[in-house]
Amino acid sequence: MKTRTLRAGALLTALTASLLLAACSSPATSLAGSWGEPETPGEPALVFTPDGDGAAGEYAGSDGCNTIGGSYTEADGTIELGVMRATMMYCEGVDTWLSRGHTAELSGDTLTVFDEAGTQIGALTRAAG
Repeated sequence: MKTRTLRAGALLTALTASLLLAACSSPATSLAGSWGEPETPGEPALVFTPDGDGAAGEYAGSDGCNTIGGSYTEADGTIELGVMRATMMYCEGVDTWLSRGHTAELSGDTLTVFDEAGTQIGALTRAAG
């Protein structure tokens, strides 16, 4: 009986280790997490927090000057940023391109942002950590 329990425990440990290694080695394709430079004042950044299945959720961040946020949905490779909430401060010398974001696309560790006309207005890279 002890041998069977030890074998089952060893099998469970090996399976858990395999799943953890597979998760660590696969490329990051999830929108969840931080993009840009959230710890650097004056730099654009977003943090996405998915609901349940990850196809929708909330985002918050900064366009480098103003605090922005809203709800998003993700379908067929396009992220719809929905109605964006933003403060309306004036910051001299700061390009607030991110506040004009309407949609985005995720490719590896790059989040490309588009305005309402579908024109690319900028990109954010996945934040370290």
